[in-house]
Amino acid sequence: MKIYPIEAGNFKLDGGAMFGVVPKTIWNKTNPADANNLIDIAARCMLIQDGNRLILIDTGMGNKQSEKFFGYYSLWGDFTLDGSLAKYGFHRDDVTDVFMTHLHFDHCGGSVNWNAAKTGYEVAFKNAKFWTNDNHWEWATKPNVREKASFLTENILPMQESGQLHFIKRPEGDFGISEELGFGIFYVDGHTEKMMIPHIQYQDKTIVFCADLIPTAGHLPLPYVMGYDTRPLLTMSEKATFLNAAAANNYYLWLEHDAHNPIVTVENTEKGVRLKEIFKTEDLF
Repeated sequence: MKIYPIEAGNFKLDGGAMFGVVPKTIWNKTNPADANNLIDIAARCMLIQDGNRLILIDTGMGNKQSEKFFGYYSLWGDFTLDGSLAKYGFHRDDVTDVFMTHLHFDHCGGSVNWNAAKTGYEVAFKNAKFWTNDNHWEWATKPNVREKASFLTENILPMQESGQLHFIKRPEGDFGISEELGFGIFYVDGHTEKMMIPHIQYQDKTIVFCADLIPTAGHLPLPYVMGYDTRPLLTMSEKATFLNAAAANNYYLWLEHDAHNPIVTVENTEKGVRLKEIFKTEDLF
């Protein structure tokens, strides 16, 4: 098995929205804001090469939205999904599986592109199976008012219309090994319904793709919960369970949205679970 970081593009989000009730005087120390109160955000996806399978976890925002839409998110840097794939000798047509932690636009927008004539949409990975779970699909395709702006039909429905959409069989509890993809998945409901957190066994390490459970290293303290979360108290409980396991088992936490701290480990302290070490992706792979 080999793992590659796929940087799908950087953007910015409002720091207050990213930290909820936590005051700016506190979160600004770890995630400094610009003059518009915006903080740096990454879309760091993961590519797993395992035998004859090439599994991509999340796909970033994509590039099909309007200039006005992208203007809200202050795109910066030179990273693109295609450029990152090419860096390691791959093309999107090589991808066999696209696993989406959840269907918010910044996690699955790159799964769908304009068609050649720009008259409609088509899946961006023509040879891939697209993986979600049935509970989250139902949640995303019949969105609540709070999340409606994050679940964009043009990002979601073409996967079903193509016939390439598949559902992960969920375990009875919150954690199970996916029969379909071969890695562990922790299911959480605080951010959105049945978001999936992959646990990948790589050599002697457990690499955990944290998605929006732990967006950045600055979000490690339990009360540091995003304003975007639908059930923030539940997020805190899920974070506690997860971070205690991460500290006990020395998980390597792949931070999808941290533009400056790609991978971290954590440890127990008198203040709770806190940052232990920071790694660049090239340090591990």
